[in-house]
Amino acid sequence: MALTPFTSQLLADVGISMGDEGKGRVVYELIAELKESSKLAKPVAAVLKVNGGANSGHTAGGLKLNLLPAGVIDPHIDMLAIGMGVVADPRKFWWEAKPLEANGYDVISRLVIDERTLVSDVCHRLLDLAWESYRSNIIGEEPRGSTGRGITPAYLDEVGQMQIGYAEFRGTREEYARKLAARADRAARTIEHVCQVTPEAWHQFFETLTQAETRANQAAIDEGIFPASEFDFTRFRGEKPFTLNLEALTEAYWEAGSALAPNVIDMRERMLAELRDGRSIIGEFGQSYWLDKRHGFAPNVTASHTYSPEFFQSAGLPVQPVHTVGCCKAYDTKVGTHIFLTQFPDKHPLGERLKRLEFGTSTGRQRMVGWFDAVEKGDALRFGGYEDLVLNKLDALTDETGELGTLQVCTHYQDKDGKAYYEVPRDDRVRSALEPVYTELPTWKEDISGVRSFADLPAEAKRYVAFCVKSLLAVAERNGHKLTKPNLRYVGVGPGTSQIIRDVPTTDELLKLA
Repeated sequence: MALTPFTSQLLADVGISMGDEGKGRVVYELIAELKESSKLAKPVAAVLKVNGGANSGHTAGGLKLNLLPAGVIDPHIDMLAIGMGVVADPRKFWWEAKPLEANGYDVISRLVIDERTLVSDVCHRLLDLAWESYRSNIIGEEPRGSTGRGITPAYLDEVGQMQIGYAEFRGTREEYARKLAARADRAARTIEHVCQVTPEAWHQFFETLTQAETRANQAAIDEGIFPASEFDFTRFRGEKPFTLNLEALTEAYWEAGSALAPNVIDMRERMLAELRDGRSIIGEFGQSYWLDKRHGFAPNVTASHTYSPEFFQSAGLPVQPVHTVGCCKAYDTKVGTHIFLTQFPDKHPLGERLKRLEFGTSTGRQRMVGWFDAVEKGDALRFGGYEDLVLNKLDALTDETGELGTLQVCTHYQDKDGKAYYEVPRDDRVRSALEPVYTELPTWKEDISGVRSFADLPAEAKRYVAFCVKSLLAVAERNGHKLTKPNLRYVGVGPGTSQIIRDVPTTDELLKLA
C-alpha cells in the first residue's frame, strides 16, 4: 500500500501507552517520508520539543537524547526548536550539544529556544529529591520513581507565577541573580520545613546528583570534552545545611544561559513564517497519553501535557489541523510504580527475555514488561485521536526456540463479579481492582528483523499485528461511536533506522486479516 498523505503541515509524534514507545525513531521516518513526497528542498523546517524536559529520553539514529529534539540526526533540519511548554536546564543543553558537535553534528547553530521556555536548575533537582523523601519518610507512600531531573518543581514555579524564562538571559546578570536567589531561598525553606529533610539527607542530595550526572556524562569526561568538575554539584552546597552557594550557582547558570542568548527568540513568528512557506513542523512529544498530568493517574504522571493539543500552546500557534502519529510497542512497558494490569507473571520466559531489552533512556531504570493492552491504546484513540499508528518492536516477540508459548492481547478488563470493562476507568480505585481478559494468538519462529515488506512477514506475525489494530479499534468505537480509522503507518522490526516496514495494508484489509 502506498503511504497516505499527511493531513497537515503540523505532525505530532506522540505516545499512546505509558512512554518508551520508540517515538524518537519515528521522527527520522517522518522526515524521510516528507523528503520523498515533497517538491521542497527542505520540507521540514523544525523538529520541535513540545513538552517535558531532560526527563524524556529518545533514541534516534543510535543517539540517546534527553533534552535536544531527535532532529539532531538530520543536517537538513534548520531548527532544533524548544517550545515554551518545555522546562530546560541551560547546562544540560551544553552537556548534550558539545559531545554531539565533537562527533560531527551541527547543534548550537540550529538550536532555537522560545523566550518563554522555562529555566530549570539545581534548585528544582534538590526539590525533586526532597519530595521523593517526603513521600517515603513523612507520609509513608511509595516513591513515584521520579527521574530526579527537577521537572515537576520547575512546572510548579510556572503554576505559582514564579517562573524564570529564557528571555532573562538577554538581560543583566544582576537581575537574573536576584530572581535565582529568591528561587534558592524558596527551595531551601521548602526542603527544610515542608519536606522535613534531615541535614544528613540534604548533604547527600548533592552527592546523589554528582554521581548521577558523572555517570551519565562519563563518555564526555573520558573524551576530554568536559572536566569531571563540571558535574560536581557539591560546589553548590552552602556552608550550613539548607543553604546554597549562591555565587557558584549564579556563575554556573549565568555562564551557560547567557551563552545561549543568541538562540533565544519569539518562536511564534518564525513558526508562522515556515508554515506560510509550505514547510512542515514535527512536534516531538515526551512521555505519552497515559502520563499526561490530566489524563493519567497521579502520582504516576508527568508534570506536563503530553498530547497533540499542547503543540499549539508550546509553539504559540493558533489551533488548526494537526496530523497525529500515535506510537506504541507490540507489547507494553512501564517504569516507576504504575499499576500494570497486563504485566507478565514472574519468571515468564518471554517477560524475562524482554526485560533484558528494556531500560529507560533517561534513567537507565529497568522497565516492567507486559502484554499488549488494547484498552489503553483504544481509549487514547477515542478521546485523544490519531491519524496514524506505529507499532514498534514486533521482532522482539519472535519465538526462535518454540519455548515462549502463545502471545496474548488484552481486549478488555473484568472485575471480581465478572463485569466487563471496555474502557480505562478514570477512578483508580476501580481500575486497580480489575483483571485483564486476553485473546491468545500463535507466535512465529522466523527472524523478522530483516523483513522490509508486510507481505514477507510470517502469517502469525501478520495476524498478530492485525489483531492488535482490530482490538484497539473495538475499544475506540464502543457504544456505536464512529471515527475515522487510523492507518498503521509503520511497523518496527528492530532498533535500526532501516528496520521498518512501510507498505502496511489498509486498516480495512488488516481487519479482514484479523
